[in-house]
Amino acid sequence: MKTVQISLNSIDKVKSFVNDITKFSNDFDLVSGRYVIDAKSIMGIFSLDLSKPIDLNIHAEDNIDEIMNVLSAYII
Repeated sequence: MKTVQISLNSIDKVKSFVNDITKFSNDFDLVSGRYVIDAKSIMGIFSLDLSKPIDLNIHAEDNIDEIMNVLSAYII
């Protein structure tokens, strides 16, 4: 598992983020305070405070480099 901090500070950014990570079969969790939600859930993401950076837990071993390339636009 790898953890990175991301910023999803606009509706368009949230939509493109979800579209990008749904291409992967891996599990992704967003952690904000005591809340942990599925990062592939748009409704779940909008329940978080998006004004602050959010921790993204990536549950992957094999294709981590490919995932990091896709996520580079969101990583702080």
